[in-house]
Amino acid sequence: MDANDLKSILNSSDNIVFFGGAGVSTESNIPDFRSASGLYNERLKSTYTPEEILSHDFFIEHTEEFYDFYRSKMIYKHAKPNGAHIALAKLEKAGKLKAVITQNIDGLHQMAGSKNVLELHGSIHRNYCMKCGQFYDLDFVIESGKIPLCNKCKGIVKPDVVLYQESLNAKILEDSVNYILNSDVFIIGGTSLSVYPSAGLVNYYKGNKLILINKTKTPFDNKANYVYYGNIGELFNKIIG
Repeated sequence: MDANDLKSILNSSDNIVFFGGAGVSTESNIPDFRSASGLYNERLKSTYTPEEILSHDFFIEHTEEFYDFYRSKMIYKHAKPNGAHIALAKLEKAGKLKAVITQNIDGLHQMAGSKNVLELHGSIHRNYCMKCGQFYDLDFVIESGKIPLCNKCKGIVKPDVVLYQESLNAKILEDSVNYILNSDVFIIGGTSLSVYPSAGLVNYYKGNKLILINKTKTPFDNKANYVYYGNIGELFNKIIG
């Protein structure tokens, strides 16, 4: 598949759904997880792996160490939307794209102007007191002490992100499935499709315009109607600009 093929498909459809992963944001200088230079292959000073640190049990039992890692490795406050985010927002504004389903927690889709964003893994921009539910923004977490504590009740403030051992939001998952089931064109970009249950969403698509855009091969390449290996931002810049 080349850029002109994809452009033709997008021009002829007004029922597109996009599902993206960490690779969508790497061109905004946010590291991914599983590539050779990704977060999970980085050598940490900690004796724990990133997967262990980003688990519910670790957050509860080692909250201060969790926040050390979270602030330094998971928050990129000054990141800006790249060509992929901007192109998707343009497609939605034109009435072609019905939903963005994302595994990312960085909020860049909304920053680019996308309105209907389903965040499977939550967002760094939402944080809640575990005791009273008081909402806090990202700056509060960044600027607070070693462990962010609620101003009202002194409970621990937790990011609204899905950690290992935690379930995805059932409503967001259900809405994602419905958008995919009803879509004409389903574009998957910047994801290795190796994390479940998110990767299983591919199986809900029943059409014949499944488009996979990723730097490397995925387990679902043979199921796709169109496959493109490369940077998703660069590709979208060519066809949507």
